[in-house]
Amino acid sequence: MGLPKKSNIKKHIPLTESKTLLPRRYELLDKINKDGTYLPKSLLHADLDGGFLNFVKTDLETIVDGKKIPMIDILITTQNWSQFIETWDIQNLDKNVEPPVITVVRIPEVKFGTNPAVVYNIPNRRQYFYAQVPTFNGQRNGMDIYKIPQPVPVDITYQVKIVCNRMRELNEFNKVVLEKFASKQAYSTIKGHYIPIVQGGITDESVNDLEKRRYYIQSYEFTMLGFLIDEDEFEISPAISRVLQVTELSTDKSKKQKKFDSNPSSTTLNCLFIIGNNILTQLFDYIVNLNVGETQNVDSFEVYINNQYYGTDISEIQINTNDVLKIVATKIDNALEASIGFNNQLL
Repeated sequence: MGLPKKSNIKKHIPLTESKTLLPRRYELLDKINKDGTYLPKSLLHADLDGGFLNFVKTDLETIVDGKKIPMIDILITTQNWSQFIETWDIQNLDKNVEPPVITVVRIPEVKFGTNPAVVYNIPNRRQYFYAQVPTFNGQRNGMDIYKIPQPVPVDITYQVKIVCNRMRELNEFNKVVLEKFASKQAYSTIKGHYIPIVQGGITDESVNDLEKRRYYIQSYEFTMLGFLIDEDEFEISPAISRVLQVTELSTDKSKKQKKFDSNPSSTTLNCLFIIGNNILTQLFDYIVNLNVGETQNVDSFEVYINNQYYGTDISEIQINTNDVLKIVATKIDNALEASIGFNNQLL
């Protein structure tokens, strides 16, 4: 039976489990907002290229005989690589890098992405609600609405090539790649965003020249399923911080005053949810049946009586004297107001 290597023995065992589900999402959000902004960080082509170079340098690190295989920390295009293998004198000990060495070649064409997390058929790239941030101007509290457009998915193809003159380095690098992509894809964290990387094919580009020393060149193709976010397209707009209701009364006494029923059998109630609020409470000092009428910008609502759950999207609510009614509404668009109308049957 094989014995574990000393380098694989855990020196420290974590006392707390890693976060999952909703706590994990909040943890990722904290990483994105750790520089003090409520908006995500901008992510462009240069950021994706730098993130892939860092992924190859750290996650695909290969050590043979106690020495790490060096990596050329620049991107090479396909045209430069074809000229590179024709003119590169690897045996130069003074100026050129000796094998083994790892390099990254970037395919110039960037195609529209296939990342399932950001692929939607929504036209015109409209602005979407991202967050509402509380503000204070020294006198009263308010809210700012943060909006961002839908990210643009992109697929960028890279070729990671290893140049060596021993099969030992080739086998070790191949083992590292296969272990890393045993689940078909791996992830790289770029400016707080998790970007998937999918492995493609493997090709052999070894130089078979009998007059020179044989060199192995093996190419691994990877596709980064990234997306583009430009901070210049972010939008911040102030929300409504105060609602004023104005009522006009007529002072003309010559008009015949309309008589109102002092003891009506039915009334109406309109619940208005302003921007930034989705909960309303009301104390009733009479017995009444509330019938749900017209709603605006309301996806669903929950009803609580005396902090006890009563139902969801129900058409009739029975209220007794001194009952406290609470309505929690879910808006279709959080950047707009919402309302629910009730027809009250007094008992």
